[in-house]
Amino acid sequence: MTSSLVHTCIRVLDPEASVRFYETLGFERRGQLNFDSAYNIYMGLPGGGDTLELTVNVGRSDAYDLGDGYNHVAVTHPDLDAILEELAGLGVQPEKPPFHAGGRDDLPRIVFVPDPDGYRIELIEGEAFAAPQDGPHPSTT
Repeated sequence: MTSSLVHTCIRVLDPEASVRFYETLGFERRGQLNFDSAYNIYMGLPGGGDTLELTVNVGRSDAYDLGDGYNHVAVTHPDLDAILEELAGLGVQPEKPPFHAGGRDDLPRIVFVPDPDGYRIELIEGEAFAAPQDGPHPSTT
């Protein structure tokens, strides 16, 4: 038996704004699961599974504390400039303009944007991405 990653769950305050944001990135709304005090909206990318779970806690109005352990979720997109223009229409601005991670030209351009709840989303330019593997970091030798 093999394991597989099923989904990532994030808690959201405004489900309509969150669904609109993730649909702009190419996700599709798949379904919903209701509980007494919360409900989950499931989303996924075309051809893939329901990999994103948006949890709405009914009656919650305070922003979630994202903490300092969370960093980002990464999603590929074929054209960063085009998606940033679409996101600007939703009022979403990037942290800074697209750049090559670590100044490395052998890596695709990336950009970080906040979703409606402040979760950082890394957009990686291209259709697919597999991170190159370097040797040990110099600080560990």
